[in-house]
Amino acid sequence: MPGRSNSSSGATGFISFSGVESALSSLKSFQSCINSGMDTASGVALDLVETQTEVSSEYSMDKVMVEFAIMDRQLNHYVKAVQSAINHLPCLAHRGHSLTVGWVKEERPEKIPDLKLLVEKKFLTLQSKNSDADFQNNEKFVQFKQQLKELKKQYGLQSDREADGTEGTDEDMIVTQSQTNFICPITQLEMKKPVKNKVCGHTYEEEAIVRMIESKHRRKKKACCPKIGCSHTDIRRSDLIQDEALRRAIESHNKKKHRQSE
Repeated sequence: MPGRSNSSSGATGFISFSGVESALSSLKSFQSCINSGMDTASGVALDLVETQTEVSSEYSMDKVMVEFAIMDRQLNHYVKAVQSAINHLPCLAHRGHSLTVGWVKEERPEKIPDLKLLVEKKFLTLQSKNSDADFQNNEKFVQFKQQLKELKKQYGLQSDREADGTEGTDEDMIVTQSQTNFICPITQLEMKKPVKNKVCGHTYEEEAIVRMIESKHRRKKKACCPKIGCSHTDIRRSDLIQDEALRRAIESHNKKKHRQSE
């Protein structure tokens, strides 16, 4: 916050932003911790589906993921509020320097902006616009819900059978019908580390699709989705996410097949 000093030339206001830069760095580190927590909660949820372990709603991973998503939203709002407040300080906007540059300006002390107040006002404005729909913008939360649903479907759990109108369908039949998703459209082999394309929803063996994308980009060309009939013509590595649900389903299917052959 503003410090004040007097000199023979008049009042001089000084604001040091080294602390602000350090705080922003800490906030972003905390954001990384939230992401790790969401990955852990997602993994536990998928473990529970695999072992078909029932837990009360009070201890469900859905609730944990919602809490993490709320923290992530608040943290994003605070980072935006700090950055917005800094952008309102003309000296920084004019200089274009990093936040480590202090602000020294010949001005009456009462005209020096109150950075704390600016941050609080911006943060409250952002928070006032919160809604449940915000979670649809949280990539990890959306991915968690999709993977949980997919893994439940692979195991033919009752809740998903009812939702899909497939009551009474044999679990083995459901798994068998899903085995076509185990094959990579590039290698035509069963996938070991599947990744999903966020744009079109198709899955591929990670190494194969990355190699294909890099090969195309080296020749200044776009990589088209190799799934027959797909219209997506510009796959990027940033579009790919680990398909944990499918990986688990493939491993579970292979373990079951191995047990049956013994």
